[in-house]
Amino acid sequence: MTTISPEILFPIPALESELIYLKNFITRANVQVGDFTYFHDLEGANQFEKKNVLYHHEKMGDRLIIGKFCSIAMGTRFLMGGALHKSDGFSTYPFSIFSAEWQEKSNTDIPYVNKGDTVIGNDVWMGYESVVLPGVKIGNGAIIGARAVVTKDVPAYAIVGGVPAKILRKRFDGQLPLPKGRSLKGN
Repeated sequence: MTTISPEILFPIPALESELIYLKNFITRANVQVGDFTYFHDLEGANQFEKKNVLYHHEKMGDRLIIGKFCSIAMGTRFLMGGALHKSDGFSTYPFSIFSAEWQEKSNTDIPYVNKGDTVIGNDVWMGYESVVLPGVKIGNGAIIGARAVVTKDVPAYAIVGGVPAKILRKRFDGQLPLPKGRSLKGN
């Protein structure tokens, strides 16, 4: 019998290289993952930070925060602040990152837009190849459909899908369902 612990690297031994408790493989200080959140990738789940957290530069100051008990499917991508180029100047090209001379002439320190932290709540199911844009907040219990592109915040317990992702329905009507014959009054 397997012991239940968030410190286990591979919660299903038969899927050792493709299904991991993600927290145990995070090396970056600007990525935080809660206990028991798992990630699945047939090509090697331990490459999450390299293949799935994109344009995440420490100098930007944004963080990726993922809660507990989340299910993250293969191909899910988190685009971070470095993906957003400024669009209010003479060009969208990030001149200043390539040359000190260009940095002086472009008159800007960071050619990016910082939308803040990307936050995924607890018990969120991220469907196959879903994409989350910078600064998005996804509430507890939400479900993100396969190949959805999440461009704005998702409320708790909403099911979203599409490009851009839209609310398809809510998981519950105002409260969690209770077994038949039970009420919130302790009946």
